[in-house]
Amino acid sequence: MAAVRRATVNWNGDLATGSGRVDATTSGAFAGLPVTWASRTEQANGRTSPEELLAAAHASCFSMAFSSDLAKAGSPPKSLDVSAEVTAERIDGKLTVVSSRLTVRGQVPGLDEARFRALAEQAKDGCPISRALKGNVELSVDASLTS
Repeated sequence: MAAVRRATVNWNGDLATGSGRVDATTSGAFAGLPVTWASRTEQANGRTSPEELLAAAHASCFSMAFSSDLAKAGSPPKSLDVSAEVTAERIDGKLTVVSSRLTVRGQVPGLDEARFRALAEQAKDGCPISRALKGNVELSVDASLTS
Protein backbone atom coordinates (compact mmCIF):
# COMPACT_ATOMS: atom_id res chain seq x y z
CA MET A 1 0.00 0.00 0.00
CA ALA A 2 1.39 3.39 -0.98
CA ALA A 3 2.03 6.02 1.67
CA VAL A 4 0.52 9.31 0.52
CA ARG A 5 1.21 12.52 2.41
CA ARG A 6 -0.14 15.95 1.59
CA ALA A 7 0.80 19.55 2.13
CA THR A 8 -0.97 22.64 0.84
CA VAL A 9 0.01 26.22 0.18
CA ASN A 10 -2.12 29.32 -0.13
CA TRP A 11 -0.18 31.90 -2.17
CA ASN A 12 -1.15 35.54 -2.64
CA GLY A 13 0.43 37.96 -5.09
CA ASP A 14 3.27 37.72 -7.56
CA LEU A 15 6.59 35.99 -7.02
CA ALA A 16 8.69 38.93 -5.87
CA THR A 17 6.23 40.58 -3.48
CA GLY A 18 3.77 37.79 -2.76
CA SER A 19 3.67 35.39 0.14
CA GLY A 20 2.21 32.07 1.10
CA ARG A 21 1.35 29.80 3.99
CA VAL A 22 2.32 26.10 4.07
CA ASP A 23 0.21 23.52 5.91
CA ALA A 24 0.90 19.84 6.63
CA THR A 25 -2.56 18.62 5.74
CA THR A 26 -2.00 14.90 6.35
CA SER A 27 -0.67 15.16 9.89
CA GLY A 28 -1.62 18.66 10.95
CA ALA A 29 1.86 18.83 12.51
CA PHE A 30 2.33 22.37 11.25
CA ALA A 31 0.08 25.00 9.80
CA GLY A 32 0.53 28.48 8.47
CA LEU A 33 4.29 28.39 7.98
CA PRO A 34 5.07 31.63 6.13
CA VAL A 35 6.99 31.36 2.85
CA THR A 36 8.18 34.05 0.42
CA TRP A 37 10.60 34.43 -2.46
CA ALA A 38 12.84 36.49 -0.18
CA SER A 39 12.97 33.63 2.34
CA ARG A 40 14.37 31.45 -0.46
CA THR A 41 16.94 33.83 -1.87
CA GLU A 42 17.75 36.35 0.87
CA GLN A 43 17.25 36.23 4.64
CA ALA A 44 14.73 33.84 6.17
CA ASN A 45 13.46 36.41 8.70
CA GLY A 46 11.23 33.86 10.42
CA ARG A 47 9.87 32.41 7.18
CA THR A 48 10.59 29.01 5.67
CA SER A 49 11.37 27.94 2.12
CA PRO A 50 10.95 24.83 0.00
CA GLU A 51 14.70 24.25 0.38
CA GLU A 52 14.49 24.38 4.17
CA LEU A 53 11.55 21.99 4.12
CA LEU A 54 13.55 19.69 1.82
CA ALA A 55 16.46 19.83 4.29
CA ALA A 56 14.08 18.88 7.12
CA ALA A 57 12.69 16.01 5.06
CA HIS A 58 16.15 14.75 4.14
CA ALA A 59 17.51 14.95 7.70
CA SER A 60 14.53 13.14 9.19
CA CYS A 61 14.46 10.50 6.44
CA PHE A 62 18.19 9.82 6.80
CA SER A 63 17.85 9.61 10.61
CA MET A 64 15.26 6.87 10.28
CA ALA A 65 17.18 4.94 7.61
CA PHE A 66 20.46 5.19 9.52
CA SER A 67 18.97 4.12 12.85
CA SER A 68 17.43 1.12 11.07
CA ASP A 69 20.70 0.19 9.33
CA LEU A 70 22.63 0.49 12.61
CA ALA A 71 20.14 -1.75 14.43
CA LYS A 72 20.22 -4.32 11.61
CA ALA A 73 24.04 -4.32 11.92
CA GLY A 74 23.66 -5.18 15.62
CA SER A 75 24.53 -1.71 16.92
CA PRO A 76 21.38 0.28 17.66
CA PRO A 77 22.20 3.95 18.25
CA LYS A 78 21.89 5.63 21.61
CA SER A 79 21.45 8.93 19.78
CA LEU A 80 21.93 10.52 16.36
CA ASP A 81 22.14 14.25 15.74
CA VAL A 82 21.54 14.92 12.05
CA SER A 83 21.47 18.09 10.03
CA ALA A 84 20.97 18.64 6.32
CA GLU A 85 22.21 21.63 4.38
CA VAL A 86 20.43 22.09 1.06
CA THR A 87 22.06 24.45 -1.43
CA ALA A 88 20.26 26.11 -4.33
CA GLU A 89 22.02 28.04 -7.09
CA ARG A 90 20.95 29.76 -10.27
CA ILE A 91 21.49 27.52 -13.28
CA ASP A 92 20.44 28.85 -16.67
CA GLY A 93 18.63 31.63 -14.81
CA LYS A 94 16.53 29.24 -12.70
CA LEU A 95 16.92 28.54 -9.01
CA THR A 96 17.98 24.89 -8.76
CA VAL A 97 18.70 22.65 -5.80
CA VAL A 98 22.24 21.39 -6.42
CA SER A 99 23.24 19.62 -3.21
CA SER A 100 22.14 18.20 0.09
CA ARG A 101 24.90 17.71 2.64
CA LEU A 102 24.06 15.54 5.63
CA THR A 103 26.03 15.74 8.86
CA VAL A 104 25.56 13.12 11.56
CA ARG A 105 27.11 12.80 14.99
CA GLY A 106 26.15 9.67 16.84
CA GLN A 107 26.50 7.74 20.03
CA VAL A 108 26.60 4.08 19.06
CA PRO A 109 28.06 1.77 21.70
CA GLY A 110 30.29 -0.99 20.39
CA LEU A 111 30.74 0.41 16.87
CA ASP A 112 33.99 1.71 15.43
CA GLU A 113 34.33 4.89 13.36
CA ALA A 114 34.94 3.13 10.03
CA ARG A 115 31.82 0.97 10.33
CA PHE A 116 29.78 4.00 11.46
CA ARG A 117 30.86 5.91 8.35
CA ALA A 118 30.19 2.97 6.04
CA LEU A 119 26.68 2.53 7.43
CA ALA A 120 26.08 6.30 7.16
CA GLU A 121 26.98 6.13 3.44
CA GLN A 122 24.62 3.19 3.03
CA ALA A 123 21.78 5.10 4.72
CA LYS A 124 22.53 8.23 2.66
CA ASP A 125 22.14 6.20 -0.53
CA GLY A 126 19.15 4.22 0.69
CA CYS A 127 16.74 6.63 2.35
CA PRO A 128 13.66 7.47 0.23
CA ILE A 129 14.41 11.21 0.03
CA SER A 130 17.97 10.48 -1.13
CA ARG A 131 16.62 8.11 -3.76
CA ALA A 132 14.24 10.82 -4.96
CA LEU A 133 17.12 13.30 -5.27
CA LYS A 134 19.75 10.91 -6.67
CA GLY A 135 20.93 11.79 -10.15
CA ASN A 136 19.77 15.40 -9.84
CA VAL A 137 21.33 16.61 -6.60
CA GLU A 138 24.82 16.01 -5.19
CA LEU A 139 24.45 14.01 -1.98
CA SER A 140 27.08 13.72 0.76
CA VAL A 141 27.35 12.68 4.38
CA ASP A 142 29.87 13.64 7.05
CA ALA A 143 29.62 11.07 9.83
CA SER A 144 31.48 10.72 13.12
CA LEU A 145 30.98 9.12 16.50
CA THR A 146 30.78 11.12 19.68
CA SER A 147 31.42 9.97 23.22
